[in-house]
Amino acid sequence: MSAILLAAPGWARVGLTMPDERMRERAAETLAITIIEKLEGCPEADVNQFTLPL
Repeated sequence: MSAILLAAPGWARVGLTMPDERMRERAAETLAITIIEKLEGCPEADVNQFTLPL
């Protein structure tokens, strides 16, 4: 997961700390999209792992 977050655009990672609420929301949305896109390309999860809701 950390590799996925580091692959996200830098402005989105920094944007989470901004005082402007709209900027934080846009940054969070961009990070979420990045995570979803990267996870869609991953192989199936191990059946022995717990699933966590996103």
